[in-house]
Amino acid sequence: MVDTPHEPTLDDVRAAHKALGGIARVTALEGSRHLTELLGSPVHLKCENLQRTGSFKIRGAYTRIAALPPKRRANGVVAASAGNHAQGVALAAALLGVPATVFMPVGAPLPKLAATRGYGARVRLHGQVVDEALEAATAYAEETGAVFIHPFDHPDIVAGQGTVGLEILEQCPEVRTVVVGVGGGGLIAGMALAVKALRPDVRVVGVQAEGAAAYPPSLAAGHPVALAGATTMADGIKVGRPGDVPFKIVGELVDEIRTVSEDALSSALLLCLERAKLVVEPAGASAVAALLSEPDSFEGPVVAVLSGGNVDPLVMQRTLRHGMAAAGRYLSLRLRLSDRPGALAALLAELSVADANVLDVSHVRTDPRLGLDEVEVELHLETKGPEDCAEVTASLRRAGYTVRD
Repeated sequence: MVDTPHEPTLDDVRAAHKALGGIARVTALEGSRHLTELLGSPVHLKCENLQRTGSFKIRGAYTRIAALPPKRRANGVVAASAGNHAQGVALAAALLGVPATVFMPVGAPLPKLAATRGYGARVRLHGQVVDEALEAATAYAEETGAVFIHPFDHPDIVAGQGTVGLEILEQCPEVRTVVVGVGGGGLIAGMALAVKALRPDVRVVGVQAEGAAAYPPSLAAGHPVALAGATTMADGIKVGRPGDVPFKIVGELVDEIRTVSEDALSSALLLCLERAKLVVEPAGASAVAALLSEPDSFEGPVVAVLSGGNVDPLVMQRTLRHGMAAAGRYLSLRLRLSDRPGALAALLAELSVADANVLDVSHVRTDPRLGLDEVEVELHLETKGPEDCAEVTASLRRAGYTVRD
């Protein structure tokens, strides 16, 4: 059976909000002192990273599955995802007593596999990327009669995600700008439906990663355009083509789509962890990345949506390192020493006085550019920021070392 297409409305969002009562949490709206000082106007964080299953996805998944008639639920539901959508569908199906099968790539992070199984779904591994898992899920739906639950391209999904917008207007009536990450477009489309219907004066701004920004060329063309490739650490918004249903709404109601760099994403994740004490995945930090990139271009009060917090520990580790480097808190130096006992100890003592933490030291003795009695040392240091980096370098030069960045 094929769904009859329809354009979601504010009434659909309100109905979803009612249906989600007791199912989805009304997530907290937390003020950010650091971002407020940076922008010069109030900034609040909508913490969907603290939602059930760790992201906003439960809202759309539950709304979609709950709307299915009993006969269509009988064969179960199927989805394809490497993370947040998988967990949202798994929990929603379990709450509604519907069998769920989720196709995930072979390389999906183990914590996300375990969580999806833990919510009660049957997980099947297929392919190396989500697109291959998606093909398998679609074939499974055709073979078994299971209902395919798309992550963003369905009116019920859009309506469910739009409940985030209703909550924001209730929690922050004075809001002037809402900023949210964009992948396929389900979340921003639903939020724009709710926000613009009730508060047309509020500006809605979407954010995509520079390496996976399908909306700018699609909006310019007037129809969804598939990217030739997508590369970003923000897997949650790494979508190669906008959905047909959300695209129309985004084109009509969203004020602007911006892009952010990988440095900005990692810096935003680091800020959320250090300043807000919130664990956020790179995609979930995209709205904050936009605020950090151009703080003077947003009218406040601003609400930035932290869309998810399901980050693999290894990805978190790499992203935090990237964020610290982008913030000028790592310093790499090369300098030459006399190849004699005690020379390295003297250098390390000088760094100790400069209050720099040495992470790694390596020696080069065989370079033809070195003299017979010279050795080149490469240092990787942890510092307190750009000013500290400059002071450490200046301190070494004052001590007589020739330093190369």
